[in-house]
Amino acid sequence: MTRATNHLASLRMFARVAELSSFTLAAESLGLPKASASNAVRVLEQHVGMRLFQRTTRRVELTQEGRAFYERCKDVLADLDDLQSMFRQGAALRGRLRVDMTSALATRFVIPRLPEFLNAHPHLEIELSSADRRVDLVRDGLDCVVRVGPLHDSTLVARPLGWYPQINVATPAYLARYGVPASLEDLATHRLIHYVPTLGARPAGWEYVEDGKPRTLAVAGVLTVNHVASYEAACLAGLGIIQAPEPGLRERIANGTLVEILPDFRAPSMPVTILYPHRRHLPKRVRAFIDWIATILEPLLQDAA
Repeated sequence: MTRATNHLASLRMFARVAELSSFTLAAESLGLPKASASNAVRVLEQHVGMRLFQRTTRRVELTQEGRAFYERCKDVLADLDDLQSMFRQGAALRGRLRVDMTSALATRFVIPRLPEFLNAHPHLEIELSSADRRVDLVRDGLDCVVRVGPLHDSTLVARPLGWYPQINVATPAYLARYGVPASLEDLATHRLIHYVPTLGARPAGWEYVEDGKPRTLAVAGVLTVNHVASYEAACLAGLGIIQAPEPGLRERIANGTLVEILPDFRAPSMPVTILYPHRRHLPKRVRAFIDWIATILEPLLQDAA
């Protein structure tokens, strides 16, 4: 193995250690023993003449110099990925893609269409995370994420796709028991299935828009969940009303499993955005996946809230 190859391998290992704050996890993610990670970073530190990590028995953290080096390292690695194929016309996309999105998006809209993307790019491998928790894109080593809802990551590049319209639904059996509400006042005798990102958090209640502003109304409920699949399953079991994105409910409304109610008091539409780390040159495989995701999701979304 040449010195240049060794140096490149050290840069890749350094980047994974920085992202995961762990030599062990970094080595495991690359299929190598832990000693390989420690040795690669030690050699790199000797080569650049500075300490890149502060090591304790509990944590591995970047030094100030290490943070600056890491930001530049990400650009260099991205440039090298593209450099390998820039002069090969029609060169096949290769490598691994690590992406994250909600379980509802993944199971309903993305995975059913994924064969067409992989058939077009047979040398790609995809790792798909579908946790209904907010992930750390950099720390988790992800290439991009699809987020539904307000954004909080100012350091990431955001590509807005559109807005998810939300509707209110319940089962015919539930409505036969509690009646069909015709106004917000009628909700006093109804049950709402509450959704919270973390159990123990205070539910928002019934969400709606009045005079162009978002409002909430406290509505009773006997069940609180923190997972999208459980949210819909509880509604199908007749435990209450839910407010959820309309595209995922179209089929159930069409076959009569669910019934839309109070169309004039819907929750605000939610923005759908693709996020990826700031890079001057995004790897072609990541750019291709982002463009494909946009193509399959945009027909489901509104242009404006």
